[in-house]
Amino acid sequence: MNKNIDLSSYVLSDNEEFMNPNQRAYFRAKLIAWRNDILREARETLEHLAAESANHPDLADRASSETDRSIELRARDRQRKLISKIDAALRRIDEGTYGYCEETGEPIGLRRLDARPIATLSIEAQERHERREKVYRDE
Repeated sequence: MNKNIDLSSYVLSDNEEFMNPNQRAYFRAKLIAWRNDILREARETLEHLAAESANHPDLADRASSETDRSIELRARDRQRKLISKIDAALRRIDEGTYGYCEETGEPIGLRRLDARPIATLSIEAQERHERREKVYRDE
């Protein structure tokens, strides 16, 4: 299995066997790069928040700073949840279930996975799921 794949030169192809070693290596590298970017941004945010923890004498400045801090922390919380989804996708690669719909067992599709590497449902299953969710939400 090709563990080290160049994301910039490898091109996914429907002509290959679905989830062959190159595709698995491609998605593993893509997921790890995405996770590393999120972790780097989180470190930068923490450094920025620590540096900006100065006490603002002006109430408007303090309120603005607190609002910015709150927004930043909510974004980091969303990214923390995203990291757990990335880790789950990496586990699915290891288990051999990555790329297959959790609902139907059918291949999710390379274009969908390339656009959303943490996808667990095929487009059709996702649409059914969203329709059911809308029905329950509207009741």
